[in-house]
Amino acid sequence: MYIDTVPNRNSRPAILLREGWREGKRVRKRTIANLSKWPPDKIKRLRLVLKNVPLIHPDELFVIERSLPHGHVEMVLKAVRRLKLPTLIDPKPSRQRNLVLALVIQRLLRPASKLATTRLWHTTTLASELSLEDADEDDLYGTMDWLLERQNRIEKKLARRHLAEGDHVLYDVSSSYYEGHTCSLMRYGHSRDGKRGRPIVVYGVMADAAGCPVAVQAYPGNTGDPVTVPDQVEKLRQRFGLKRVVLVGDRGLLTETQIKHLKRYPGLGWISALRHEAIRQLVETQAVQPSLFDERHLAEIRTEAYPGERLVVCYNPMLGEYRRGKRQDLLAGTEKKLARIAREVARRTKTPLLATQIALKVGRIKNRYKVAKHFELVIEDGRFEYARRTEAIAREAQLDGFYILRTSEPEDRLATPDVVRSYKNLTNVERAFRSLKTVDLQIRPIRHRAEMRVRSHLFLCLLAYYVQWHLRRALAPLLFDDEDLDAHRARRDPVLKAEPSASAKRKKTKRETEDGLPLHSFKTLMAEMATRARHQCRTASDPDGPTLQRLTQPTTLQRRALELVKVFPVDN
Repeated sequence: MYIDTVPNRNSRPAILLREGWREGKRVRKRTIANLSKWPPDKIKRLRLVLKNVPLIHPDELFVIERSLPHGHVEMVLKAVRRLKLPTLIDPKPSRQRNLVLALVIQRLLRPASKLATTRLWHTTTLASELSLEDADEDDLYGTMDWLLERQNRIEKKLARRHLAEGDHVLYDVSSSYYEGHTCSLMRYGHSRDGKRGRPIVVYGVMADAAGCPVAVQAYPGNTGDPVTVPDQVEKLRQRFGLKRVVLVGDRGLLTETQIKHLKRYPGLGWISALRHEAIRQLVETQAVQPSLFDERHLAEIRTEAYPGERLVVCYNPMLGEYRRGKRQDLLAGTEKKLARIAREVARRTKTPLLATQIALKVGRIKNRYKVAKHFELVIEDGRFEYARRTEAIAREAQLDGFYILRTSEPEDRLATPDVVRSYKNLTNVERAFRSLKTVDLQIRPIRHRAEMRVRSHLFLCLLAYYVQWHLRRALAPLLFDDEDLDAHRARRDPVLKAEPSASAKRKKTKRETEDGLPLHSFKTLMAEMATRARHQCRTASDPDGPTLQRLTQPTTLQRRALELVKVFPVDN
């Protein structure tokens, strides 16, 4: 018997099991079975059986002793080496350097405590790839101290790679809560995490105009945001050696006091925004007339109140509608609560409420809705009345949708629309904080007891975000990320609502690449890469014999991801 392939003109060839014999000079054939629907592997094995080739089941040859996820480790390691992060950390190869790399990579794979980290990297190929199978948590704590000694040197190299004279530097401040009471950095202050009753640490992140992180610095939890600015100026000028840069910060950071400090350095420029009170003063002095913006949304003005500065007035009608609607909702909510208090006061005729008791109840509403300033309140023993301040509400409504940016940069260096674009680039630093704090890198909660360990923990998280930032750019064709975002931002209106680019709209609609591969978030792509495993095998006949390593063949998606990481551009 044999297997015969019979071609068909307009369809797939027929695969037939046949028997043949000779009658005189003629060869006779008889079809025993039609195998056309069999899978190719099954047909191949039957061909071998018919040729009398012995077949052995794979279980009789090899036994898989262990399988470890490898693809995500492989991809991140490629990115780390592509970024030259090992030499950035320390030029000389060492065990300490490998431990730092493992800590950075593990935060991308699955962030955890230092003890859990030493357990987790044995559940992937990370420990074996960096020859760290015997490392324990004490090694990691020693490595954190080793890394902190090199932080200044590493940040200087990052600044040399990503910052140059005349560049825009983004800077913003955030905080994370702390579990414990032993670290000297931990103080009670304004928590951005919404965790009440927890001490916090404040930290500032510096990045280039695209949001690539360059440096991080920790401060005690009761440090005000503006107080951190002089340290960053010193860092830019002295440590990084940059004399001509433009510092971009929000209105809560670059206050009037800090801008006066920046003016001491002739080469140092800034871009910030005016507070609501300052905008109100400009409107009242007729320097800004809201009625002129009914048909336009961007204008530049000069005023003696801000000598030597350019003020860019922006009006976003959609932002105005949003603020008006939000104010009305808050006013209605506050009024509802105040009415409840008024009814309670009116009912209490036998034992009237004291003024102090009423004030406490009203204070809770003030703290919740933040619009009690728009109400006229009368609080006396047994009496409570309220009424809206309609004139004050109308005055505030005039500024809905308006914001004013201020800069020291002359027009020949920075056009008016680019002032707005540069300020809005602060969203890149806010994106860094979101990634650092959420499930990506989990910078919080902080549990280290010593101040130096907290500082080192923050720096490790920054290095992990540095790798992730470049990885997302490299893998953008496979992610839902907007590949044309930078170019699209340079073309679109800087003030009006941002519309996604054509490529971003196509991704959201199709949910697959132009090659037909499924699109992913960064997290799900990492999970997909982890399905590529490294198997440790041995011969079934010899349990004590040598073992061999075999890798799962990459899927089309995995192969594409590895190719993208291999070729993405990196600054020197």
